Amino acid sequence: MQPSLDLIGIVVTDMARALAFYRALGLPIPPQADREPHVDVELPGGLRVAFDTVEVIRSFDPTYVRPPSGRGGFVPAFSCASPAEVDALYQELVGAGHTGHKEPWDAFWGQRYAEVLDPDGNLVDLFAPLS
Repeated sequence: MQPSLDLIGIVVTDMARALAFYRALGLPIPPQADREPHVDVELPGGLRVAFDTVEVIRSFDPTYVRPPSGRGGFVPAFSCASPAEVDALYQELVGAGHTGHKEPWDAFWGQRYAEVLDPDGNLVDLFAPLS
């Protein structure tokens, strides 16, 4: 049997703050999830995104240590409808108190691109085709 990608897990230190950030990026997360230690959200197409508090992870892996924030080996990227939407979403997130990492720019590969940090310091990309 060939394995298939089913779930992307994100470890968080503050569930409500993390979920608010990812709701702003369009993930369909119910409001009552803010108080849960584990949240599992199914996206169109069946891929799931799970959020777990550090405490949940340490319940089965007591040696877990949070990695330093910033660019890691895995960066989620969110597609926007237009370059203007990249700019607006970046400003909305920064205006809500999230940290901008790289302001929107026209990338040489033909996309409007921006980078923000989620509440736990994970890099998240925003992009749209330039034309």
